[in-house]
This record gives sequence, structure tokens and C-alpha cells, in this order.
Amino acid sequence: MTLKLEGVSKVVAGQTHIYPIDLTLEKGTMNVFLGPTLSGKTSLMRLMAGLDVPNTGRIVWNDEDVTGRRVQDRNVAMVYQQFINYPSMTVYDNIASPLRLMGRSASEIDAAVQKSADLMKLTPMLQRKPLELSGGQQQRCALARALVKDAGLVLLDEPLANLDYKLREELRVEIPKIFEESGAIFVYATTEPEEALLLGGNTATLWEGRITQFGLTPDVYRQPVDATTARVFSDPPMNFLSVSKTGGKLLIGDGQSATATGKMAELPDGRYSAGFRPNHLEIGQHAADAMKFTATLSVTELTGSETFVHLDHHGERWVGLIHGVHELTLGADLDVYLDPRHVYIFGEDGALIAPAAYALAA
Repeated sequence: MTLKLEGVSKVVAGQTHIYPIDLTLEKGTMNVFLGPTLSGKTSLMRLMAGLDVPNTGRIVWNDEDVTGRRVQDRNVAMVYQQFINYPSMTVYDNIASPLRLMGRSASEIDAAVQKSADLMKLTPMLQRKPLELSGGQQQRCALARALVKDAGLVLLDEPLANLDYKLREELRVEIPKIFEESGAIFVYATTEPEEALLLGGNTATLWEGRITQFGLTPDVYRQPVDATTARVFSDPPMNFLSVSKTGGKLLIGDGQSATATGKMAELPDGRYSAGFRPNHLEIGQHAADAMKFTATLSVTELTGSETFVHLDHHGERWVGLIHGVHELTLGADLDVYLDPRHVYIFGEDGALIAPAAYALAA
């Protein structure tokens, strides 16, 4: 069971929502679409579902071209961020509705509904109406209806965004387990890199209607093919600074230098862009060869166990995610440190030239 997108694009009112995309999804896989709002995640899922027709290309399901086939004639289930339930029906009837449309027997329907409700912790609420449920329970009802349909393609468009933190964490762990047995293809859209890492499987990073990279989630995270992918797969986005390599040294904007080691040592002399994730910026020198930067502190945000520091480094805006709670002076200079092993090197065109040493060792 395979879903293929071959040169698929979408233009609406003269604006390109999806640039030509080639993508193959295999049976039994969890595939995360990761990107910011308006990057094309929902547009792409609507094309896959058959809710929209592409302007170019074709969609192939199990070697059959289904590009023009109506959504009603496809074995697809879709759950949106804004959950959709039938308000006049009980939870039981909401979950059972796709099976009744398929003409299943009463005993088959009951067994499937009970199993789905149990997985989604809805069993005590089967005789209630959706409006008698909390928002999280209503979303679980929509998820249960998608699960019970036994679809070959399940599309989940930010399904946990409106749930409270605890339930979101529970379902992030449970969703891959819940759908694992079905052997279907799952596509899960999110704006959160952490959610992509928790779900695992494969990740496609999207930016302005294009897929910038697709592959195993840990590989895309550790070795982004370009600076755009690195920004998308980092929360807060990856920080950057200009560097140049001369001989065995990396020269950094404010006159500092570091020894070019590993992959960096193999680079030809020239100008590059160095990237590093916010959690790799530190207050205090923890590595003997750490690079020291002096930046101006503009904003701090406390999360309870961590401190976000917003920095101005010679006109470059950086964010650091520092472990612990720190009382710092706004507008003052702050010394921060960066282990060279955490630095990615990109070319002036944005393409990855040298992955961070830590990523290669992972």
C-alpha cells in the first residue's frame, strides 16, 4: 500500500500554495508534516484526501491514479484541529457513523465502537452528546471516528493543538501505538518540532509551499540539508552567524576565532554561515574549547525550569535556551558560550556543508 505524489502543485487565485512536489509514503508509516502556519501543510493534506484537485501532477494510490476521484470514493479519514462532530448524535453514534455508511452489521459496529472508545478513554461518555463533553473529549471523539473507519490513509491536521497540556502529552505517546496495528499510512501535521521528535517515523519539513527535506525524523533533525530546514526543525529557530575560514581557523564576526576541526577542517577557505540551536548556547564555559561571545540582552522569559534569553550580537538576533532560572539585567552585556561540536556550517546559498560533530556521533 503506497501513496505517491508526482509533480503535484496547487495554485489558488493566482497564488501558489503548493509548488511541484514528489513524495512517496509507505504502508504502516507515521509521516509528520512539520512547518509554520501557511507553509502548505493543510493544502497538501487536502490534495492527498481528494478535497482539492491539483493543478499539475497526479496522486497515485496502490499504483492507481486517483487524482480526480472524489473524497467520498477514497478510503481516507481526516481529523482537523477544529474538531468536527455531529452535535445531535451521541458519542456512540458519532463514532459509528462511518461504519453505518459502509453498511456494516450492528455487531461489527458495536465491537469496533467499543474498542475505539476504550482506546480514546471515551467509554463512560458514549451516551452523551458532543456538546456535553470538554474540548479534549470532543477531539478524542473525532479521533475515535477516524480510527474506527479503518482507513488506508489517515490525515491528522494539528489534532492536539486545542487540547490541554497533559492530554496532549498523553495522546502524543498513544497515537503512534493506537494506529500502529492498522497498517495504514498516517500523516500528522504540526508546527512543533518537539511533537515531530516525539511521534518519530518520518518527517517532511515544509516552507512556503515546498518540502525542503523528507526522511527519518532523527536524520532530518540532526542533518538538515539546508538552513531553511534547520530553522523549521528547531524551536526556537536555529541561530546563525557569519564566519570565514582561513587555513586552520574559523574567523567569527567580532574578531574571535576557533580551530577548524573535523569536517570544518576539510572546508576550503571562504565565507560561510554557522548555525547552532538555542539549547546549545550556554552561560558559563562548560567545554574547554568553547567559543565566547558577548551580546546584549534584550528580553528574558522564564518557563519555571529554563530561561529564554533574547540577544543582540552585532545586529544578529539570537535566542538561547538556558537550563535553570537566571536573574539577568536587561540591556546589559552578557557572555555566552558555544561548544564548536554543536555548530553546523552552511554555504552562502544555505546548503549544509558540514553537520555538527555531535549530530554525526549520535
